[in-house]
Amino acid sequence: MDNTITVIGLGAGDLDQMPLGVYKQLKETHHLFLRTKEHPVINELQNEGVTFKSFDHLYENSSDFSSVYREIVKQLWMESETNSIVYAVPGHPLVAEQTVQMLLQEKPDHNVDVVLKGGQSFLDGMFQALQIDPIDGFQLLDGVSLAIDQPNLQQHIIIAQVYDSFTASHVKLLLMERYPDEYPVTVVMGAGTKKETLVTVPLYELDRHVEVNNLTALYLPPINEESLLNREFTRLRNVIQILRGPDGCPWDRKQTHKSLRKYLLEEAYEVIEAIEEQDDLHLIEELGDVLLQVMLHAQIGEDEGYFNIGDVIESITEKMIRRHPHVFGDEKLNSAEEVKEVWDEIKKNEQTSNDQEKCKSILDSVHTNIPALTRADKLQQKAAKVGFDWNKVEPIHQKIQEELQEFQEAVDNKDVDGMEAEFGDCLFALVNLARYYNVDPELALGRTNRKFYSRFRYIEQELQKEGVPIEEASLEKMDVYWEEAKKLHKKKESTDF
Repeated sequence: MDNTITVIGLGAGDLDQMPLGVYKQLKETHHLFLRTKEHPVINELQNEGVTFKSFDHLYENSSDFSSVYREIVKQLWMESETNSIVYAVPGHPLVAEQTVQMLLQEKPDHNVDVVLKGGQSFLDGMFQALQIDPIDGFQLLDGVSLAIDQPNLQQHIIIAQVYDSFTASHVKLLLMERYPDEYPVTVVMGAGTKKETLVTVPLYELDRHVEVNNLTALYLPPINEESLLNREFTRLRNVIQILRGPDGCPWDRKQTHKSLRKYLLEEAYEVIEAIEEQDDLHLIEELGDVLLQVMLHAQIGEDEGYFNIGDVIESITEKMIRRHPHVFGDEKLNSAEEVKEVWDEIKKNEQTSNDQEKCKSILDSVHTNIPALTRADKLQQKAAKVGFDWNKVEPIHQKIQEELQEFQEAVDNKDVDGMEAEFGDCLFALVNLARYYNVDPELALGRTNRKFYSRFRYIEQELQKEGVPIEEASLEKMDVYWEEAKKLHKKKESTDF
């Protein structure tokens, strides 16, 4: 390698804080390039006769930092083809410097060496200004690319590269998804310099009354109040661990996978009820109850040493990626029907040889412990995939009439066992009709159950207003109120949609 790109850190403060070796190299170089001249030492170096070329004009012509960094690196490689050069960046070359990382990654593709020289990181100035010890746990995050799930709320958070009010507003809105609106944020400008200032404001005012520049960083202290962590997944996991722990709840500690089965089913139905009611607050509560069941089962698995919630999350994450090749891969799918076909094919191929040996029938994959109407629907779907199905609705209607006739014959013969069997056949045939029209029979019957409950409750309330015990009310009077309830129900449906 003939030429060299020497990367120097300008430090975070004034010229007095710069290491002597770095200072001497800056004074002696004839090919100095700056990522930005907006730094406290540059004016002092200029006064001492140091000349340079900066890339500030690239920032002025583009609001896309990634393209600016790409262009800076491109020009550095070009300059290094004819001369060894020095590239100076704020702070330390390996702290929050994407251009330096790009140079290191692309180094094997160029006949140019890349050498890093020291420089004081702005973090030193931040720790001193804030008087915090990073050993307690801290995160350094990039304000430009900040993501909502990045901050660990129980650690010191420092957010760098908050250049302007737009970036500050972006950071504020993301943080308000995780932190209380009033949470204190310290805005640190020029950490480690003579012009260092610290201003603490409520989070919601971050972009309102505080001036920011390229030497601005934000600091959020760790959250120690447990109630403020109740939105965090780690907090939920900790609560479940405590409930199942030695000093936890006797009821939670005695539960097993088997004992919890009925509760999972109940909570799932309550979620469906909340959806039908279009009640978001109720839905939040019921989804939480379903999540509780998942967490309890995962904790039982962890307590028994077989699996934990991480295994559950890993399993579903890998499955979602694997079964969506049109999203996470190169496959192109244009309709929901195509997606369903690919999903089913991938699911089929995922079966291990052991599973295939156990699954002697295509119907064996339909669980036996789900509601009977749902199981009937799924059994018919499986059979339909291999062609065992009607492609017209008329035979289905004929089958329903046939089953009703056979049920009537069992009634006429006073055959109790036959009545049960034939009534089941009637329901199975009706499920076939529902499936033909893409109606979920379980949801449909659930909807009717809720409708019946609502109308009958109306009858009870109206009779109570009259002072008439329902046991003494005539069928004719109850029918009158039933019809009133029907009209009210239809009126409500028309206003809900």
